Amino acid sequence: MPRLHKGMPGSSVIVLLLVGVGMFLIFAYDYTMKATSTEEFCISCHEMASGPFVLLQDTAHFHNESGVRPTCADCHIPKQGWPKIWRKIQSGREVWSSLTGKIDTPEKYLAHAGVMKNREIARLQSNDSQECRNCHAVAAMDLDQQSKMAKLSHSRMQSQEMTCIDCHVGIAHDTLNSMHDGGV
Repeated sequence: MPRLHKGMPGSSVIVLLLVGVGMFLIFAYDYTMKATSTEEFCISCHEMASGPFVLLQDTAHFHNESGVRPTCADCHIPKQGWPKIWRKIQSGREVWSSLTGKIDTPEKYLAHAGVMKNREIARLQSNDSQECRNCHAVAAMDLDQQSKMAKLSHSRMQSQEMTCIDCHVGIAHDTLNSMHDGGV
């Protein structure tokens, strides 16, 4: 077994160094995930601040009798694990499009809004509107307290494998003709 020369790090120093680097990477990952999940980050580009965020302000998800207001991340980013990481990777497409000028004006944004909307609807349909269900528990709904239409729709949702986004497609970013074509 070769002897270590004087001044050469021992195996314990290498292990400590690797542990330190590993801890740094874990903290950097956690910080990045949290920082890029804030509303401030989401609306830091003018495309989001002057488009979807403005539309959100006229909805029940922004002003309501209970004072509960979800942030961008509550609706668009899964809470944990691989779904969260995968969504962060996917959202890089919007960041890249902003940085490269593909969606950097209201006109350019609207030209791509339908594609982005359809991608988000498909994501919510594929995960059974999990981000909606994080706040809205169907089992806790008192259908007798709902309007006839809501009661009928929520009953059908439970029995026909529908999901929230199937009916509530425009609930948070409604209007502007190019952005969507129906829903509540």
